Amino acid sequence: MKDKMTPKERWLAAIRMQPLDRLPFWPKLDGAYPKAQEERFKGMDIEKIHEFIGSDRHIWINSCIKEKRSRTSVEHVKGDNETRTVFKSKYGQTELVCVLDETSSSRHPVKFPVESPDDILHMIEMYEDISVELDVQEHEKTKTRVKEIGPNAVTSTSFGESPLMYWIEWMAGVENGHYLLADQPEKVECLFNAMQKVLIAREKIVCEHNPADLIYLTENTSTTLISPDQYRTYCSKQVGECAKIAKATDRNMVLHMCGHLKDILPDLAKIPVRAFEAFTAPTLGNTTLLDGRTNCPDKCLIGGTNAMLWLKKPDEIIKEIKQRLDELPHTRGIVVTSAGVMPPLCKPETIKEVCEWVKTYPVRS
Repeated sequence: MKDKMTPKERWLAAIRMQPLDRLPFWPKLDGAYPKAQEERFKGMDIEKIHEFIGSDRHIWINSCIKEKRSRTSVEHVKGDNETRTVFKSKYGQTELVCVLDETSSSRHPVKFPVESPDDILHMIEMYEDISVELDVQEHEKTKTRVKEIGPNAVTSTSFGESPLMYWIEWMAGVENGHYLLADQPEKVECLFNAMQKVLIAREKIVCEHNPADLIYLTENTSTTLISPDQYRTYCSKQVGECAKIAKATDRNMVLHMCGHLKDILPDLAKIPVRAFEAFTAPTLGNTTLLDGRTNCPDKCLIGGTNAMLWLKKPDEIIKEIKQRLDELPHTRGIVVTSAGVMPPLCKPETIKEVCEWVKTYPVRS
């Protein structure tokens, strides 16, 4: 059957819970994927592999934001497989050290900038010194890039991450982050307030100027990292404030949440965003498409599978996806993806076979 919609139109209709000609399909391929493949694909760039598969593509563009400082500084030092981000203020110096894992093409923190209560004061000073503005040069480049992409893909950008999640992931780490939040709540919450002001300033620039179709908060939410009560206390308010701004400016806001979500679905339902992305099924995640649709009937769900499923044979993958789609009351607001990043062990031919099947699945209004 010939497509009646372009990939961009299909994505946007799904995001807005509107009727579709067919379900969109997007395997998330990153820099680790091509180099793990056989020779035929190893030399291809990711966009060429998407063309082979037949994906409804989702392309990231620059946020077009720059930050300025007057009394503090941030220095980025790159080594062969290590990056250091050095934060300097009147309180001294701290640093985030990340190591590059070549196999996964990803960076992992091995030293966090906040290790003590004094470091919290240091980071408050760093955030209170930030002023945010539009990067005019990048903005012009990005507008040109969006025109080049045209109707062949949906475009996306991220304006940041909510304070609690950023604190846990990049600033203090999981264990020490929770200890400091418990022992020094007033200091940490003061830092969160400073971080939130910067996040809102970034979002307002993106909402007003950025040409992307979708604007993301890159949350990586999971109740394996924070508790449901912590989500309600902090993230619901922090993310909710951003969501209200996006809604008021008619921007399509998406939350990237790739972990365990089942216990906070009622809370997520109250946040006025368009979609949840990387919606990961059991057993890696703990939330099926039916769980999402039951609890959050007005939200687009982008995902529905998990990495382990993609290590199986095509017919087994198709059987599982069909089962999860069949149990839904309708298929509005569904984008089938690999949820998290596609495991490199899944061959392009397998993804293509599943893609072709998804395109034949009958949509139900």
